[in-house]
Amino acid sequence: MDLCTTLKPEKCMNLMEDILIRRATTNDLPTLLEFEQGIIKAERPYDPTLKEDPISYYDLGVLIDSENAEVLVAECNEKIVASGYAKIKKARHYLDHENYSYLGFMFTRPEFRGRGINKKITRALREWSSAKGLKEIRLTVYDDNTGALKAYEKVGFKKHLIEMRLIE
Repeated sequence: MDLCTTLKPEKCMNLMEDILIRRATTNDLPTLLEFEQGIIKAERPYDPTLKEDPISYYDLGVLIDSENAEVLVAECNEKIVASGYAKIKKARHYLDHENYSYLGFMFTRPEFRGRGINKKITRALREWSSAKGLKEIRLTVYDDNTGALKAYEKVGFKKHLIEMRLIE
């Protein structure tokens, strides 16, 4: 069953306090794995180097259990509608910080987008990062993914580096 068709987003649309942000558990894995495939499907048009399905980006169970990561979900009416994680990564030796917080797995069900849920998850991940003593927070996004770029810029991210490739 497609969870997107069983949710009633209108119950959470007007009152953002109806959205609960909480830590993910291994019980959430079926929905989180569905989200992961949603991310891959959305990113496939931007990246011709992705292997054919089935592929996976994350080891979500390991991330959920890790002391060096925080996986969060947003719930509306006890249904998971969005996700995101922060994990501690080692910075390159020439940078002015030893470690940083890397954000990923940012997904919101299409019918819940534009409601500030990503902002709430990002705020909670920033708080977790700060509590871990991390001042630098980074993420990656495809340059042509204008919707994601706008969402991240809305919560304070700035473009920093563009990775380029050459095919011969």
